[in-house]
Amino acid sequence: MVTQAYAQEAETPAEEHAGDAVHVVDGEHADPTEGTHATTEAHGDDHHSDVFPPFDPATFPSQLLWLAITFGLLYVLMSRLALPRLGGILENRKALIDADLAAADADRQKTDAAIAAYEKALAEAKAKAQGIATETREAIQADLAGKRNAVESDLSAKVSAAEARIAQTKAEALTHVDEIAAETAQAVVGQIVGDVSADSVRAAVAKVKG
Repeated sequence: MVTQAYAQEAETPAEEHAGDAVHVVDGEHADPTEGTHATTEAHGDDHHSDVFPPFDPATFPSQLLWLAITFGLLYVLMSRLALPRLGGILENRKALIDADLAAADADRQKTDAAIAAYEKALAEAKAKAQGIATETREAIQADLAGKRNAVESDLSAKVSAAEARIAQTKAEALTHVDEIAAETAQAVVGQIVGDVSADSVRAAVAKVKG
């Protein structure tokens, strides 16, 4: 069997050469480059089919299918894993912000209450100070009025006493004036007329005075 195979292989080239010779002998126009053209055309077809797969229109349906599958898987992963985690982070951040805002509002309310209490205490202190000042002023005025009344009473008493003493002194002086006038008149009349009684002279002075 091996011998027959070798014999067949040996006969095949011989037959091919014999066929070529027959074609030449018969005068047929055989193209010696026919095999070369066939090989070149085969290689040209291979060259034109060698296109980058993503840009090959023949692969567009499969690309679209895999694109849809990829986006579907990406959507599932995002919706099941990333989005819930992101939502939890946002919720926690929102809760922290709300807590900070609530604390700030509470602090603002405390500050407003402290300011209101301070203003109220300040107003009460001012009112109390004003009341104390009014009471002190009234007490001082009352004390001054009492002292002034006492001084005026003392002065009035002293003036009355002085007036009484002046009146008494005046009366005493007038009494002495009458006596002095009577004595003077008695002396003058005595020098002119002679001895005159004192009673007569006093009566004459009183008559002249009266």
